[in-house]
Amino acid sequence: MTETMAPYADGPRLLADIGGTNARLAIEIGPRQFAAITVLPCNAYPALKDAIAVFLASAAVKAACDAPIRHAAVAIATPVDGDIVRMTNHHWSFSIEALRAELGLQTLLVVNDFTALAMALPHLSAGQKLKIGGGIEQTGHTIGLVGAGTGLGVSGIVPSGQHWIPLHSEGGHVSFSPCNEEEVEILRFCWREHRHVSAERLISGMGLEIIYRALLDGANITSNETLAAEEISRRALDGSCPLCIRTIECFCAILGGVAGNVALTLGALGGMYIGGGIVPRLGHLFTNSTFRERFEAKGRFSHYLSQIPTYLITAEYPAFLGVSAILAERLEHSSTSVRGRADSLQQDSYFD
Repeated sequence: MTETMAPYADGPRLLADIGGTNARLAIEIGPRQFAAITVLPCNAYPALKDAIAVFLASAAVKAACDAPIRHAAVAIATPVDGDIVRMTNHHWSFSIEALRAELGLQTLLVVNDFTALAMALPHLSAGQKLKIGGGIEQTGHTIGLVGAGTGLGVSGIVPSGQHWIPLHSEGGHVSFSPCNEEEVEILRFCWREHRHVSAERLISGMGLEIIYRALLDGANITSNETLAAEEISRRALDGSCPLCIRTIECFCAILGGVAGNVALTLGALGGMYIGGGIVPRLGHLFTNSTFRERFEAKGRFSHYLSQIPTYLITAEYPAFLGVSAILAERLEHSSTSVRGRADSLQQDSYFD
């Protein structure tokens, strides 16, 4: 971040982006000025509060903070509805109000991670995204988002005056729809193990592993070797395993189809963005894939989709931008609505 702004008058803020595998934490000194960025493995801590406590006690945080932290925002990979939060792809669960009290915070805002990532999209610089294919975004229109990691996230933002409204979605769990004979066979393979095969079942880390096993089965190859998603990606990238390469090709094609579906559903003429931890690591295997071709392959609406640009998010910690924007807007709204009542923000906890 090259932008320099004055520090927040009410002190630094705690930001967190919690996925199914890693917890990313940072201190925000001023608008979009992040310090002490730390990545902690979720499995190393019994609860979110423990990971946050370790982070706040670190030398990096102590060096970055010259005032107490009063406000915090957490983006987390699970639906957030009410006070109790339970992660979908990890064992952590917590009460927002109890966590706020334990951390001694005045404000604790908790939102879905893809809600936060969607709100980051307007703040991405040209160097933080890579355009894939053609199309030109139209200002004043909805922007869509999908992203593959431990699971499949789907979201978007809708313009409302000078602000954006994030969409709260569990679109990753829609039913997978095959587009060719190979994908029909992959679906049949999945049906042996799962009654419902969602898009997330294939467009995720576990999805890479399932696609690989399905292709093995389809080729009548018997193997006792079980490959993790990371190993499949590694062998595909170094060219040592043709079946791993084909697995990545299938993954990118299916992702293109899903992204096209989301773009049509949302009318995402403002652009379609690809986030998550998997795709940025695929390098040329993604940029040279049939992703964009499959994105546009929607029959009579192919021309409609050809006008929508698709971008790969390349920023290292994009969710911080979004959760920062959400927290800033919420605090601004709260400050405006309670002007003249100096004590009304005390002990507030926000649910999303």
